[in-house]
Amino acid sequence: MADPKDRPRRGPAINRIGDADIAAWTDAYFNRTRETIKAFGDVKVTYAVFMRRPVVSAPRLAIEWLEAVANERGVEIDIDLIFEEGRWVGAGEPIMYVTGSFQELVDLETLFLQRVGPPCVAAYNAFTMCQELPKVAFLAMDARHCAGADMAELMAYAAAVGSDRAKRKSDAIGFIGNATTATAHFFGRDAGLGTMPHALIGYAGSTVRAAEMFHEAHPDTPLTVLVDYFGQEVTDALAVCERFEEMAQKGRLSVRLDTPGGRFCEGLDPAASYAVLDRNAPRSIRGYRNEAELRHLIGPGVSAAGIWHMRESLDKAGFLNVRIVGSSGFSPDKCRVMALADTPIDVVGTGSYLPEKWTETYATADIVEYDGVKRVKVGREFLLR
Repeated sequence: MADPKDRPRRGPAINRIGDADIAAWTDAYFNRTRETIKAFGDVKVTYAVFMRRPVVSAPRLAIEWLEAVANERGVEIDIDLIFEEGRWVGAGEPIMYVTGSFQELVDLETLFLQRVGPPCVAAYNAFTMCQELPKVAFLAMDARHCAGADMAELMAYAAAVGSDRAKRKSDAIGFIGNATTATAHFFGRDAGLGTMPHALIGYAGSTVRAAEMFHEAHPDTPLTVLVDYFGQEVTDALAVCERFEEMAQKGRLSVRLDTPGGRFCEGLDPAASYAVLDRNAPRSIRGYRNEAELRHLIGPGVSAAGIWHMRESLDKAGFLNVRIVGSSGFSPDKCRVMALADTPIDVVGTGSYLPEKWTETYATADIVEYDGVKRVKVGREFLLR
């Protein structure tokens, strides 16, 4: 399979490179500044691009967009990338310096920064999740949580960057794919991954029947079945395993837990959840630090106890090779708790590497040189080269 970095990329994030589109989407004061520079004379400037929190460098789509605009305008820009893709960047450290004509760069700041901040934060979060659960495969299921196709492309790219860093740092499995074909190339794939939504189970009228329908339509595809639709996670999981016993024994069947946060997994309550963890991961109960972590351990929804409960049930019935997929709110914090409980999860489906606090994604660019003369506003001297 070809390296995803070698594949052509002309997705949404490369759009809006014409002057009219840029003028319409950038801040008015940048447009007016450009007109002012045209009247009074151009200078060569250098921008320092930085963020106010630690991130993982994910600049590729921003740089590709900037280079495409420069090519469209017939101008030259110089990009001094200080932190290569996948590198850890400290708060306030310039990720890159961009040098060129003030007239041709000034109106690009808004659209350029939109492509820098969010993926750098998301790459950091994706790296953290993969690092916490290095033996677990991740599936990027963020697309339907994104604000349009531009963001979906940026987030898929970010997940791949963070995943690659985790693979290098700790030999993590990382992200093995994502939900949409348009961005599958970031993960070295030709198509998105996934089997069924809850709607198919509602349509079929039973979990087993939905599995039968899917398998008949896609006989060569490994089967992952949602088992929470009727609130009978264990009952329906075992029924599907019995129906597809050969696939179960060959490891081609997975059950996906997506229990909503308003109820417990079938067979559990707080007391039973404590008991499950006491049998399998007693140190986790003594190691949690706050109420949010305790909820991830023994609360409603997809908890560590719920996953252990499913593993015990499958193993007791002889389905040792059936894999467990967990989804629903798998943020870096939740992954940390799952690691604390040695949770027997095989795959995590997540969109929670998306930035949780959008204010943290704001990238900033300040000019630090005018025609080679170092000059920056007071308080930002740390950006000077």
